[in-house]
Amino acid sequence: MPNRRFADGEVVMGRWPGSVLYYEVQVTSYDDVSHLYTVKYKDGTELALKESDIRSQSSFKHRKSQSSSSSPSRRSTSRSRSRSPGRPAKGRRRSSSQSREHKDDKKKTIQETNLALLVLVFYFNQKPSENNTRRYNGEPDSTERNETSCIILEQKLKPDLEIERVLEQYSLHPRKEEKKKEERHSEKKFFETIKTIEKASSKTKELEFGGRIGTFMLIFFLPATVLYLLLMCKQDDPSLMNFPPPFPALESLWEARVFGVFLLWFFLQALFYLLPIGKVVEGLPLSNGRKLQYRINGFYAFILTAAAIGALLYFQFELHYLYDHFMQFAVSAAAFSMVLSIYLYIRSLKAPEEELAPGGNSGYFVYDFFTGHELNPRIGSFDLKYFCELRPGLIGWVVINLAMLLAEMKIHNQSMPSLSMILVNSFQLLYVVDALWNEEAILTTMDITHDGFGFMLAFGDLVWVPFVYSLQAFYLVGHPTAVSWPVAAAIIILNCIGYYIFRSANSQKNNFRRNPADPKLAYLKFIPTATGKGLLVTGWWGFVRHPNYLGDIIMALAWSLPCGFNHILPYFYVIYFICLLVHREARDEHHCKQKYGVAWERYCQRVPYRIFPYIY
Repeated sequence: MPNRRFADGEVVMGRWPGSVLYYEVQVTSYDDVSHLYTVKYKDGTELALKESDIRSQSSFKHRKSQSSSSSPSRRSTSRSRSRSPGRPAKGRRRSSSQSREHKDDKKKTIQETNLALLVLVFYFNQKPSENNTRRYNGEPDSTERNETSCIILEQKLKPDLEIERVLEQYSLHPRKEEKKKEERHSEKKFFETIKTIEKASSKTKELEFGGRIGTFMLIFFLPATVLYLLLMCKQDDPSLMNFPPPFPALESLWEARVFGVFLLWFFLQALFYLLPIGKVVEGLPLSNGRKLQYRINGFYAFILTAAAIGALLYFQFELHYLYDHFMQFAVSAAAFSMVLSIYLYIRSLKAPEEELAPGGNSGYFVYDFFTGHELNPRIGSFDLKYFCELRPGLIGWVVINLAMLLAEMKIHNQSMPSLSMILVNSFQLLYVVDALWNEEAILTTMDITHDGFGFMLAFGDLVWVPFVYSLQAFYLVGHPTAVSWPVAAAIIILNCIGYYIFRSANSQKNNFRRNPADPKLAYLKFIPTATGKGLLVTGWWGFVRHPNYLGDIIMALAWSLPCGFNHILPYFYVIYFICLLVHREARDEHHCKQKYGVAWERYCQRVPYRIFPYIY
């Protein structure tokens, strides 16, 4: 292993990838595996550079002065003075000199063309653009832009591209130029992957969720919270004054048959996931530049599940069995998620360094076990995290709601469900169907790209989502609430407003990420960043920084309102969701500030409100 040359905190000169320009940078860390230095530019941009692209300030200044003392103009002047004007070979030598100068000019033109085109290619591929170079050179950069100027520049460079293509075809490049071209090509390849390796296989330095102590407590606190909420819903008076609720006997919380039904449900969804239906798409690049493939068939799995549930009801299967054994199903799901988390951590110990999660590689057992040590654990092509994110928990949420609806009808001898139960089921069914229909959008979320698959996501996907998100329906079975039609109409309008904000904001963001040059998005303005991505400052994303969170919270309120105002228990979801999204927004803020630097600060000045306009 080569010795490290530059220390952390040392101020050096780093070459901007794809160019010959050096800028003053500060070394922040060094990766022993990839042998790359993470350096920070003055505007906050962080990149990973090879040691050959970094020089000390003293040697850089010395080289610069040396090159200026032996400039080409001085050498040509001295040669012309040493020649005698009357030599007969003067014309031939002058012609040779002119030929060399002509070749140099031509080579310089091609190099400038390649450099300009390289910047253009990086811009279209959403790689680091020329904006940072202009900023360091003192040139003003535009705050908002669109793709039209880049297309015009590409058309202007086409003649130079034709010249370059002919020279390559007939090997007219000098060997020295070919060598430089190979160097530029290697720089280009390095530049294209710089985005994916700048955070590769580094130890997690900043611990979240309260660090080791906080994550250790959450491992016990989260299951206890689920148990407490379900026990309170079973009480005749589920007020906070009746704390703690009577705890049932331990043997009543476990039944092997219930656990078998849960396993059957889990593996049935796994079977639907493996069916060769639906398109296959690629996710975002990993730290090693590789892209994983995902099969998008969640909506088909939902249709197949609905058909299976319909067949069970047709053959007189009592679906309210879920309501009668709801507590036991929750305990079974919690036990399974714990076993799954242990398996995930054990297998992550053998995972390559580049496959570990950037947020779960701290070296502390409890913290990595909770947040997830491996980023994308797979058994063959079966992605465990991606499967659990939407399938068993989210579809199970809808099945539980349906079971609560049927249980309400049976317990209260109703010929049809109450209006409150219909509203809760309809709102949440729309939310789940929307998530499954737009399944591909989850590939860009923090859960997939940043968080590992550990206890936090396993418990959240398999226990918290189906058994806490269905709390309103479970509450209405034991505490029926009458809702008038005018009130129901107002609640429906509120939910539609939240859904419209949520869906249009997410669609706007996803379409812009997929194709920023789409003519349909020409009205959108954005702030360019050093990574090549743009930060939207118009549309919903110019209104608040997280409009999708705002829509989520409005819908969560609409889900709880049909339960009335007798108790605060059905509003737990709204309170929890606000805390969750505020915490997630703080995580997003921290990551975006590190990633985008000055561009993010300009975006925050342009869009000051985070979630709630004029409030927060």
